[in-house]
Amino acid sequence: MQRSTVLKRDDRANLVFPAIFQRRMRSLAASLVVVGTILLSNSGGSCAATSLLNKRAPDFRRADLHNSPVHLADYRGKIVLLNFWATWCAPCLYEMPRFVEWQSKYGTRGLQVLGVSMDDSDSPVRTLNRKLHINYPVMMGDERLGELYGGILGLPVTYLIDSRGVVRARFQGETDLSRIEGQVKILLSSPSASPLR
Repeated sequence: MQRSTVLKRDDRANLVFPAIFQRRMRSLAASLVVVGTILLSNSGGSCAATSLLNKRAPDFRRADLHNSPVHLADYRGKIVLLNFWATWCAPCLYEMPRFVEWQSKYGTRGLQVLGVSMDDSDSPVRTLNRKLHINYPVMMGDERLGELYGGILGLPVTYLIDSRGVVRARFQGETDLSRIEGQVKILLSSPSASPLR
């Protein structure tokens, strides 16, 4: 019996592309699928977040770390700096002492800083709250609250909300704090307007 010299398709591929090359190609293809998925989800979140500009900020009710109620609508008439952060986020930890300073400096002029931790547990948040002597309400966030604000896909994310409850600015990632402070000053100096209907 004569042995066939015709190679199956898989056998030909193994001759042309050694096994190690095939594994690398499969790994690269899997990586590209993951990156593509992330990019698609980020672009959706970014569009949703951008669409909040010049619209009423989504309202929410939460309890802060001291179990005091926080209702965003109660801050109408004030400029709200709404900061989404986490204890493991280095840029967040850099910003927070400045937010503490701004709450002291501009609080009497109408600024209210609100912090939303996106940590999974409140234990490290409570520790950091004590360490930094945070002088504004800090509450625990979750995916549902993040989705209200366009999906919080990277931290920190900070929204500036005017006295009428309208989102006027959004900052994501490591941001020049003087830019944020400049926007706060502009909003504080603007004459109060009646709430949107």
